[in-house]
Amino acid sequence: MGRFSLKGLTLFLLIALLVWSSTFEVCNARRGKHWRQSRGITSASLSKKKGKTHGGSHHQGISGGGRGSKPTKSPPPAPKPGKGYKGPKEPTPVPPPGKGFSGSHGAVFDVLHFGAKGDGKTDDTKLEGTIIAPTSSDAWGSGLLQWLEFTKLRGITIKGGGIIDGQGSVWWQDSPFDDSTDSEARLIVPITDEPPTTVNPRIPINSTLGRKMPSIKPTALRFYGSYNVTVTGITIQNSPQCHLKFDNCIGVQVYNMTTNSPGDSLNTDGIHLQNSKDVLIHSTNLACGDDCVSIQTGCSNVYIHNVNCGPGHGISIGGLGRDNTKACVSNITVRDIMMHNTMTGVRIKTWQGGSGSVQGVLFSNIQVSEVQLPIVIDQFYCDKSTCKNQTSAVSLSGITYERIRGTYTVKPVHLACSDSLPCIDVTLTAIQLKPIQERYHLYDPFCWQTFGELSTPTVPPIGCLQIGKPSSNRIQSDGDTC
Repeated sequence: MGRFSLKGLTLFLLIALLVWSSTFEVCNARRGKHWRQSRGITSASLSKKKGKTHGGSHHQGISGGGRGSKPTKSPPPAPKPGKGYKGPKEPTPVPPPGKGFSGSHGAVFDVLHFGAKGDGKTDDTKLEGTIIAPTSSDAWGSGLLQWLEFTKLRGITIKGGGIIDGQGSVWWQDSPFDDSTDSEARLIVPITDEPPTTVNPRIPINSTLGRKMPSIKPTALRFYGSYNVTVTGITIQNSPQCHLKFDNCIGVQVYNMTTNSPGDSLNTDGIHLQNSKDVLIHSTNLACGDDCVSIQTGCSNVYIHNVNCGPGHGISIGGLGRDNTKACVSNITVRDIMMHNTMTGVRIKTWQGGSGSVQGVLFSNIQVSEVQLPIVIDQFYCDKSTCKNQTSAVSLSGITYERIRGTYTVKPVHLACSDSLPCIDVTLTAIQLKPIQERYHLYDPFCWQTFGELSTPTVPPIGCLQIGKPSSNRIQSDGDTC
């Protein structure tokens, strides 16, 4: 009986030892899956930094072995993206040709590897480091309209101190004369016949393979069909075309951000709005080669304030009505703006042949410094050598310019309205603009078919504005109403 008890005790101890060993291995495996490395790995940005990566991801964490694996004393080092790590289930996806980075010029990153984890309620993306566009023509295929795009989202926020670098120089140098030119450039006449010197000439970036880039240039960052979008803190620089675009969005906030491109980079709008409502832009620095802010058809309830603009083409509504289309813009406020070394200041531009209306616009407290054309309405806008004369036009009414002050280098006011549908209810208040003779001919204020009122004396005097309303103002047709 004692011998049997000894055998039973031995068997019991052996079973207990096996159970304890199995439990130790399982615990080690679980520990390895969720372990966060705290030393030896720096937090990586979205840019590639010698293969370093964040060690704090729960979703694609560091595996310490499964059930039945050998126990380890310490967790293994974090896997490096781009070094053969395939993840626990599927390999890292490879972009199709022409839809992203080419194999030798970039990498595809899974945001889960960098610790991205949603709260289940709000979409938010923090950008640190630098995202750099490829300069290989092969990477872009036949061309893309957008580089980075977010579509049909609710409550998305892009924030952080990171940089989106479109490396646009390779695109600008490939087509310096093929792009359309701004219509107002015709109003700027140098005093001499000598070509103007280039200000801050840029050093072009050559295409990686020495080939010409596609004729279709991408916008750096675009939001489409989204609600409650916020962009703050980031910098977008050297975009091939528009830097930041909102299309069919409702509830947009942009603040404390920067766009930065040379003044001679073609068609590089800072912020482009189209078919978007309830937009707030403030506390932002915009330097580009086209409009600092461009407000296109379908926009309403837009409030822009405390923005620094320059270089660039100022803040513009339009061009509207191109190719005989209907355009509707209303309730736009632009105030407390600093503009330096821009082509235009605050401007409305429409094409002949369009329809629809622009109404309820306020430009207030705009400080201009060495701006060529501070106040502009151009209903004969044309970005080609010639455009066909047409009688129909986008109607303009309820446009107020107040406290526009500073210096100009070409012409203080240029108001050119349609012959068939004059501008009405245009109000000028506390305009104080003084000339600076640089290398351009200086001109007096110009008005054509522009009706409204001068609430206060102006500097210089704007005697060309016709007081009141036109006697033969055409009644709006169905095409004019919005």
